Amino acid sequence: MLARMARIAIIGGGSIGEALLAGLLRAGRQVKDLVVAEKSPDRGKYLAEKYSVLVTTVADAVDAATYVIVAVKPADVQHVIGDIADTAARADSDAAEQVFVSVAAGVSTSFYESKLPAGSPVIRVMPNAPMLVGGGVSALAPGRFASPEQLKEVSLLFDAVGGVLTVAESQIDAVTAVSGSGPAYFFLMVEALVDAGVDAGLPRAVATDLAVQTMAGSAAMLLERLDQNAAGSASAGPSMDTSAAQLRATVTSPGGTTAAGLRELERGGLRAAVANAVEAAKKRSEQLGITTE
Repeated sequence: MLARMARIAIIGGGSIGEALLAGLLRAGRQVKDLVVAEKSPDRGKYLAEKYSVLVTTVADAVDAATYVIVAVKPADVQHVIGDIADTAARADSDAAEQVFVSVAAGVSTSFYESKLPAGSPVIRVMPNAPMLVGGGVSALAPGRFASPEQLKEVSLLFDAVGGVLTVAESQIDAVTAVSGSGPAYFFLMVEALVDAGVDAGLPRAVATDLAVQTMAGSAAMLLERLDQNAAGSASAGPSMDTSAAQLRATVTSPGGTTAAGLRELERGGLRAAVANAVEAAKKRSEQLGITTE
């Protein structure tokens, strides 16, 4: 087996695993400190050639790592957890404690804790699709044995692919419904806006460009306002953020075109539809969850 070092092992070389790998390298991590376990020979060859990273077995990857990131599909966790646990159980007691990180949707920290050596620190992470372009957001939920310092270190890892925040694990299903599924809601809204633009007489290419650039610019405005509000209220204590509502009011002139359009969105039940979508996604996330056997 490989000599155990302060390495990051990514178990699973799919889209999430590759996004993490690319983000970590982009953030300055050395390729020698990264190792990937990938069961598909073709996928493993692709990752090795594109990123010059070592691709090996689950056992060798875990044996070489301080941070073990499980990035396989939820249905495959049962297949890899045995190798991970067996290797972790043979770990050198004098080496740094291994930290296990799961980005597999629906798999609880208690499941990993029941399979891994007693007292193993586990941190559950719910990232989202924009991490593929370095613009994602990841919610971290520590298990019972993860220390504040370990949580901070894992936060720095995921900072390479976007924003990071910490939540209680009981909130992860709601996080999944908002940010995990959120990109699809956004894409549907863009699709609808483009179709409406075409119906209004615009060429599809023009409507698409207008819709996408408008969404991107609006998000940038909102992020800037959030940063300004956070800086201004840092010493005033927590308060309800109304930045989106404030900006909506700013761009809505009384009796104007925007007010007319917003009135129809409200009449069509946009808020209720979004609330129902989030609730349905949350319930489905709960149904798909893997806890202890």
